[in-house]
Amino acid sequence: MTMTAPLDDAPTGTDEPSRGAVGAGLAFAWMLLITGAAGVLAAWVITLDKIKLAEDPDFTPACSLNPIISCGSIMKSEQAEAFGVPNPIIGLVAYGIVICVGMSLLGRARFPRWYWLTFNAGTLFGVGFCTWLMYQSLYNISALCLWCCLAWVATIVMFWAVTAHNVRHGFLPAPAPVRGFLSEFAWVLPVLHIGIIGMMILTRWWEFWTS
Repeated sequence: MTMTAPLDDAPTGTDEPSRGAVGAGLAFAWMLLITGAAGVLAAWVITLDKIKLAEDPDFTPACSLNPIISCGSIMKSEQAEAFGVPNPIIGLVAYGIVICVGMSLLGRARFPRWYWLTFNAGTLFGVGFCTWLMYQSLYNISALCLWCCLAWVATIVMFWAVTAHNVRHGFLPAPAPVRGFLSEFAWVLPVLHIGIIGMMILTRWWEFWTS
């Protein structure tokens, strides 16, 4: 008898894609709820600070701790409104959708293949957008926002989890060894991804961190 809830309810012993609507395990649902909530929290705090900054140009966000960890520098940049609206507004909507999906799965909802692939495409866009923002923060703006980092981590975790879910169910084509790996070690990919970003941040300002 297992004492932990499975991350997913995918059939792992077949190369055939799942037929019909597919749900997910409770752990997977809670993962979406937690990462979605983390993203909403980050987007909400940044939105409030941007409003205060618009009202008072001399306002300093609480997360502006030093020249590197400087949320104010990020909020004042052009990249903070990449699509003509503040990025956190997009985040409030996107992460809100993730919470809704997580709540549905927690209620044992099941979705068809097209739904899971659409959701996967959304998380792919999210992780791609976050990757662009990471690059801009590290190498153009030369500052970090802790709330942004929280949103990045949440997006990375949900992207790899949803991708692994779709591979295990055969919604995304992959060789049997890959499906087997993702059934047992799906956690490796987000840990590796986040670890690489952490090393980039560490080496980008190595002299500052070690001084």
